[in-house]
Amino acid sequence: MGAIGHMSSLNSRARSPHRRPLSRRLPLTVTIIASNEADRILDAIASAAFADEVLVLESASTDGTAEACRRAGARVVETDWPGFVAQKQRAVAYARHEWIFSLDADERIPAALAEEIRSKLDAPGVHVAFSVPRRTWWQGVPIRWGAWSPDRRCRLFRRTAGRWTGQDPHDRWRPEGLVGRLHTPLVHHAYRGLEDHLRTVARYSQLQADLLVRSGRTARWWDWGLRPLVHLCKALVWKGGIFDGPRGVAIAFVGAAHVALKWALVSVRQNAPSTTTESEE
Repeated sequence: MGAIGHMSSLNSRARSPHRRPLSRRLPLTVTIIASNEADRILDAIASAAFADEVLVLESASTDGTAEACRRAGARVVETDWPGFVAQKQRAVAYARHEWIFSLDADERIPAALAEEIRSKLDAPGVHVAFSVPRRTWWQGVPIRWGAWSPDRRCRLFRRTAGRWTGQDPHDRWRPEGLVGRLHTPLVHHAYRGLEDHLRTVARYSQLQADLLVRSGRTARWWDWGLRPLVHLCKALVWKGGIFDGPRGVAIAFVGAAHVALKWALVSVRQNAPSTTTESEE
């Protein structure tokens, strides 16, 4: 009777509605797209070590990015470069698991965020995706105000419940279902320094101007004359960039310059003389 009573007690506890069932965490792939990121992608890979797979889509690097990622334990797929949006969608296709966290080479997943992600994968419920706040660092300091804050991105998602959309270089995941929220900020080291920031502004301005011209957009004087001023006022006053001190002011002015350059390039290109000439008789 003692043995039978002991077994009955165990079975009763196992059936108790107050007893938390053992959870089975869903596997996760962390995807990273990269080109010439050998100097900073290793920290991104290390921060994703909790994942079941770290997948890097590498394109046309000349600095040994692919080799460095393989040595760090990542699975590397070398491809051409179709653009930011298309490359992130391609990474989804290459991923081995249903749940994906999309990470950029200049981002880091802190331990507290990794724990949050693990918790959500234990029981995602009805959610098909989760958004995460992102905190950008500039000149060694986190930026808490201005145009870069708040910055919430949908990065943890089921691969079959959405797709990457947007206009290069700005991509976003468009989920097809309910989106939950993560609370620990993703760390973003956007630029290697001021020179890299300015080079990026120049490169992105040209890319965006090309896309605008190809889509048939035209620039008016207020685009390159007033839009930059609106950006400056919005970043400094409405979004409180002034509270980040001289860094916040510098970021606001660089952002305004980005807006001015983009629209000035559109104006220049739409008014450029035709390269074709009529043949002389």
